[in-house]
Amino acid sequence: MISLMIDNQNVSVPDGSSILQAAEKIGVKIPTLCYLKDINVIGSCRICMVHVQGARTLMAACVTPVTEGMVVLTHTPEVIAARRMVLELILSDHPMECLTCVRNQNCELQKLAEEFNIKQVRFEGAKTEYAIDDSSPGIRRDPRKCILCRRCISVCSNIQGVKALTPENRGFNTLIAPAFNDRLADMECVQCGQCALVCPTGAIYEVDDTDKVWAALADPKKHVVVQTAPATRVQVGETMGAEPGSIVTGQMVAGLRRLGFDKVFDTDFTADLTILEEGNELLHRVQNGGVLPMITSCSPGWIKFAEHFYPDLLPHLSTCKSPQQMFGALAKTYYAQKEGIDPEDVFVVSIMPCTAKKYECQRPEMKSSGYQDVDVVLTSRELGRMFKQAGLCMQNLPIEEYDPPLGISTGAGEIFGASGGVMEAALRTVYEVVTGQTLESIDFTDCRGLTGVKEATVQVGDLAVKIAITNGLGNARKVLDKIREGTADYHFIEIMACPGGCIGGGGSPIPTNTEVRLKRIDAVYREDERMAIRKSHENPAVAELYAEFLEKPLGHKSHELLHTHYTARGLNKA
Repeated sequence: MISLMIDNQNVSVPDGSSILQAAEKIGVKIPTLCYLKDINVIGSCRICMVHVQGARTLMAACVTPVTEGMVVLTHTPEVIAARRMVLELILSDHPMECLTCVRNQNCELQKLAEEFNIKQVRFEGAKTEYAIDDSSPGIRRDPRKCILCRRCISVCSNIQGVKALTPENRGFNTLIAPAFNDRLADMECVQCGQCALVCPTGAIYEVDDTDKVWAALADPKKHVVVQTAPATRVQVGETMGAEPGSIVTGQMVAGLRRLGFDKVFDTDFTADLTILEEGNELLHRVQNGGVLPMITSCSPGWIKFAEHFYPDLLPHLSTCKSPQQMFGALAKTYYAQKEGIDPEDVFVVSIMPCTAKKYECQRPEMKSSGYQDVDVVLTSRELGRMFKQAGLCMQNLPIEEYDPPLGISTGAGEIFGASGGVMEAALRTVYEVVTGQTLESIDFTDCRGLTGVKEATVQVGDLAVKIAITNGLGNARKVLDKIREGTADYHFIEIMACPGGCIGGGGSPIPTNTEVRLKRIDAVYREDERMAIRKSHENPAVAELYAEFLEKPLGHKSHELLHTHYTARGLNKA
């Protein structure tokens, strides 16, 4: 342990700790902009400067290690003046568009300018001017608002392993962009949106499609239905001021009805359906010498990642569409037929924690209903904006239930929102289908948590099923490389593109960090525990769907509507 003094307070921290970490231990907040715990620790913005006794200049707290007997002062007049100058220099090359910026009132730069009482910027001169990149369906880049913190580069390279962003040029002309300032849509960007989650300003953000939904809701010819992803019920409350981990399922349903949706359905329904299709696909592969290990296909960011970086492994992916796309196909076939509605008039909206879902719904493969299966995808953040525009207050909304039949779901469908949830839901069903016995305990806790790669062996009858679970694409590489090397003896692998799974998707409320992810995950499992039915194969509405329409898992109609194929893209291809 190293002992030092910060603002006349004694503190002891492990050797190797930074001044920033030592200050946090005693409740002293040092401002940061470029710093991102465990991801981006580069000291480039200099807003965290502090006075260290004996040092020739002010030191960046986030990258300066503590030493025995160090004396630190965090808010001397010299320190405050230096931080104000840094802020003014950043603001001097920043568009003053706060009122029209998507990050207004949730911008780290704006917040610091307020805290340091910046009322005018003393520095004037040239401003960098770059065009907005609006080429991709999920993410938009506005380089004018970039403060060169490099958080996006770090998360894209170090956590996701995609490396779609890089610094271009030098000095005043530095630009964070795809290589050669190419368009995101033309690169191997997987649309995961993790860059948007960590951007401190409005330089990277989700494409806003709320106007399309408002227009559909106002069109009397349209029958507008909405589906909500498992993770949204533990996220949307945050957009309205609730604490992370707040479960707002019933209030969200009530709010969607008040927005004007004709039916409010649940993606958990098709999550249950996915388990039936995917579970049977796994059994078919095991019993008939199919390609193993089989890898889940629920995460569109992961699918695009595989298409770019591991096209040779595409036969390992389950052919199942994601629950979102299964829902869209059924809404415009089974539901439309059941209700006597022309499928051309059915308008399907998805509420997702994910920017990659915006890309997924526009894929050419996703038209098995004869139409675009899902018309518009909104992120959790976008739904929060719609609620505010409609004057809806979450805490004043009643608790209401989803509409049948596509709103009936189980706890197994709900846990799709957390890393390991798809695997746990599958095991609950596969075990009972294979053995014909009732599981004594349906909680597979080995599947849970934020560990990058989790491995386990589960006994299912006479078969020892070897599983692996990863979250974050950088972690996925570790498992995928083992498959390439021929050293992976797994049967089934779950891969989620985003750290923590869907509860940490690129469309999640900001901020999203490790602590927030853990609270949302806890809420997901609490929601599972309160459900009357917790196994996908026991969902009565899914059983009715097969009896009335699909006939059986992996049947002809199921393959037609619920399964798909993937495209080997390689690098530097859209």
